Amino acid sequence: MKPQAIPVRLSADETALVRSLVIYEDTAVLALNKPPGLSSQGGRGQANTLDELLWAFAKSNGNRPRLIHRLDRDTSGVILTAKTKPAAGALGKAMMARRFAKTYHALVAPDAPEPAEGLIDRPLRRDEVGREAYMRICEPGHPDAETAQTRYRTLNRGEGAALMEMSPLTGRMHQIRVHLASLGRPILGDVRYGGALMLNGVAVPRLMLHASRLSFPHPDGQTMTLEAPWPADFAAIAKAIRCCL
Repeated sequence: MKPQAIPVRLSADETALVRSLVIYEDTAVLALNKPPGLSSQGGRGQANTLDELLWAFAKSNGNRPRLIHRLDRDTSGVILTAKTKPAAGALGKAMMARRFAKTYHALVAPDAPEPAEGLIDRPLRRDEVGREAYMRICEPGHPDAETAQTRYRTLNRGEGAALMEMSPLTGRMHQIRVHLASLGRPILGDVRYGGALMLNGVAVPRLMLHASRLSFPHPDGQTMTLEAPWPADFAAIAKAIRCCL
């Protein structure tokens, strides 16, 4: 039996913060617009992850929303949780069956890829370097190869940069980041995979990747689509390099 999570005591500011992130809520699901810099899980015993902040929504019986998927620490955008055990089971099965449709926006350089849209179908493998984990492009016959597919589309071209729409068809770690880097168009701020920290005199403080839209089968039966607006820093950099929507 899975051990029960230990409740985390939150400050008034932490509770107010996580409640301000809510973009949709009903009896079965709770969706938030995760800000950059907040880890989904994997904290160090303090309330510094989204998973821990979800204790702000706990009921008197100790039940709280459960994360259905994750976003990288510096990736912002829509993240979904289940408020009940049946909802968590239904959503987990739907995700395993690839019935979730995720859409991301990314700022890349230099310029847009050619062709401007298409499908990246390149397997990935995990590579451990010290305590850090990377994903690498590999041949399909590699013993550690995992199928990875991402659809991409150029939304706008700026000054030596582009705004991309990315739709992963599989859910590998760092998939979008590695696939864009494989096209020679790493995401701005992605130092792990070659992204620039400065472009046309504009500083890029973090990974410019945003989970803008999520469509999924709601446990009640209908298909639901949720969207999250860009965070302020993403919008400011997109404007500065003329890559706005």
